[in-house]
Amino acid sequence: MNTARDPHASHPTSDLGRRVAARRTRLGLSLEEVAERAGSTPGYVSYVEEQVPTPGIEFLVRLANALETTVQDLTGYTADLAPGGARAGYRARMEEIGEAECWELLDGHGVGRVAVEGRDGLMVVPVNYQVVDGALVFMTAPDSSLARASASGAEVAFEEDRMDEAFSQGWSVLVVGPVRTVSDETSAQRMKDAGHPEPWAGNGRDTLVTLSPRRVTGRRIRVPGTPGMPSGSAD
Repeated sequence: MNTARDPHASHPTSDLGRRVAARRTRLGLSLEEVAERAGSTPGYVSYVEEQVPTPGIEFLVRLANALETTVQDLTGYTADLAPGGARAGYRARMEEIGEAECWELLDGHGVGRVAVEGRDGLMVVPVNYQVVDGALVFMTAPDSSLARASASGAEVAFEEDRMDEAFSQGWSVLVVGPVRTVSDETSAQRMKDAGHPEPWAGNGRDTLVTLSPRRVTGRRIRVPGTPGMPSGSAD
């Protein structure tokens, strides 16, 4: 798997193109690797990312398979749907995930949820996060519940998950520990330079907060016969 920056990096102009490019980047695949998986050419995959609003359904299916996702996800059909609507898998089983794999699943950055004590009691808010030096880093507003909790070193819980609706399986990771505000400018700049802590919610969220993990746990739901799982008993 090629994780280096793609020399043919595209500038997607359609919703589909943005989703294809984002998914390819998340998997660490080059245009050539996606093209080989989809039975196409790097030039056409790049063309889809940059210019084609909607290619034919046959190619879309091959492209979704190459990117280990679904046509519905690539086209945005499921973007506004709450996850978890599919029926439970046959003979599904729950298993624990080790701490090392939990960090691998967090994948360095993304969007998760933080449970924190607010003015009106416990609340859960979505946050962009970055993993830096074994800690989770968030950007928040100076008057937010998360910022107030970090000023006192309070303990919070952070959760991230992924679901495979097609096979009714998925995983979740829980990180629990105290949060603190990063006031040292050198440390703050180093963390900002490390990657993607910027919040999707926009400007005004310039308070840097770190969560030092005290406990990292994870769980996974598996279904026999699905990709990566042998058929047969779930015992």
